[in-house]
This record gives sequence, structure tokens and C-alpha cells, in this order.
Amino acid sequence: MNRNWLRAVAVAAVCVGAAVFLAAALGGLPGIVLALVAIAAVVLAAMFLAERVALRALRARAVSEVEYPELYRVVREISKAALLPVPRVYVSPAPQPNSFAIGRSRRSAALCCTEGLLQLVTVDELRGVLGHELAHVRERDTMVTSFSAGLAAVITSAVSTAWFTSSGPPHFVLAGGMRGPDGGRRVLAGLTMLVLGPVAALLLQLSVSRSREFSADALGAQLAGDPLALARALRKIEARTVELPLFPTGPLASASHLMIVNPFSCAGFTRLFTTHPPTGERVYRLEGLAGYPR
Repeated sequence: MNRNWLRAVAVAAVCVGAAVFLAAALGGLPGIVLALVAIAAVVLAAMFLAERVALRALRARAVSEVEYPELYRVVREISKAALLPVPRVYVSPAPQPNSFAIGRSRRSAALCCTEGLLQLVTVDELRGVLGHELAHVRERDTMVTSFSAGLAAVITSAVSTAWFTSSGPPHFVLAGGMRGPDGGRRVLAGLTMLVLGPVAALLLQLSVSRSREFSADALGAQLAGDPLALARALRKIEARTVELPLFPTGPLASASHLMIVNPFSCAGFTRLFTTHPPTGERVYRLEGLAGYPR
């Protein structure tokens, strides 16, 4: 059992213990039974809704090899190098460059890239990014992070209701105020996140170790064969993400720790959802792997 699993189990045990103790104090044996039923429902929802929430948060859709032949070619090459089944491939129309992998197992893994990423990076840099994501799959990090995403999504489900029932063309809420939902929904989402956001953020912070990103960078660079390509990609993604930060709605906040770079601006309330190490430190370590003198 790796460190991520240990952290997740410890956090889950504390949460379950606190819920059962509170239920026993308030309702006795019937309260305990009700609490256990509720906990089981939350766990099942977290396990089976995580992928849907994360992909829907970025309006991602499954794509074929005919649509994105270059992307599929690189995914197949890296999957073969990692001795993994080829994951399902999704593409999001988001202008912000980012990517993530999700799935309860290696065989059920899904890989998502944004249009912003595909337009920004070169083929070598894309190999590095996909190597990083498939490293998470190979090390089974996605099992823990998917559960964490689902749990956070359940907590912030009040914010997600309008998101999942919305219709019309895809849109993304940028921190700078570019296209987004109407003012009433923005206010409602903001107020709900103000109450529930810190709870979800605390669970993400406690259950997900930042060291997993360093490990995935190292293994991803090995799979792609070029640490400097991943370092260049991280610099580009970080710079463009600063220009196009996303607004932390419920679904995006619950999936933010899955992404290769934090999609939010590191200011104010969004600092609660920072589960990534500094990009500069990641680049520094990758340059060290490439043989740069340190």
C-alpha cells in the first residue's frame, strides 16, 4: 500500500469515526445505523461519480483516432512503454492548457487533454505530459485521486446541480470574467462554495500527497524519454494557466487535484484547493534528471 492509499484510508477512518460518534451522541443505535447507511451511500457515490464529474466539469467528450490521430499515436506509444492498456481518450474544448487521468483501475483509466494544451505544446512536450498522466495510472494514483474527487464532488453537490442540468453550448468560467453562467448562478455557486468549499478542500489536502506529482514527473519523463520536454511543457502550461485561470465551481474544484497544473489562480479562496507543488520546483527536478549541474 503506497503513501497515497495510507493517507486516504487515514482520512476516511477519521471522517467515519467522527460521523459515527456524532450519530451515537445524537440518536443512539438508530442514529449509528442511519449514519452507516449514509456513509455507504456517500462512498458508493464517490466511487462511481468521480469520472463523470471530472469529465463533465471540463465538458470533455470521447474522441476517436480519426479525429486526433497524433494524440492517439502518442498515447499508444506511451501506454506500450508503461506496459498499460491504452486508456480511453477525451478532449475538452477548454482554452486553458491542462490534462488529467482518472479511473478506478488501470483497465478503466481515462485520459483527458484540453484543446488549449493540444494547441500549445509540441509533439515532444505532449509526450512528456501524457507520460506524466500515464505514470499516475501505472502507479495506481488515480484510484485514490478519483475517490477524492468523487468525495469532494458529493460535498459540493449543491453547487453541481445547476452545472449538470445546464444546456446549450459548452462554456467555461474564467476568473477574469469571460463567458460564464448568469449572475444569479454565479452568486449561488460562490455562496455555496464559501460554506462547503473549505470542507472539500481540507479532504483533498489531507488525502492527496503533493509528492505524487514529483514521482509522476520522474516516471513520466522516463516513459517519454526526455525530462526537458516535460519541463518545457510545464513552463508553458503554468504561464498560460496564469493568464486563463478557471473559476472554482463545485465540479472544477473537486477535480482540480487531478490536473497536471493547478487550474485556479493562487490567490484568495482558491488557495484552499492548491494540491500541487510549485511548478518551478518540478522543473528544477526534471532538469536535474536531464543531467543539469546542481
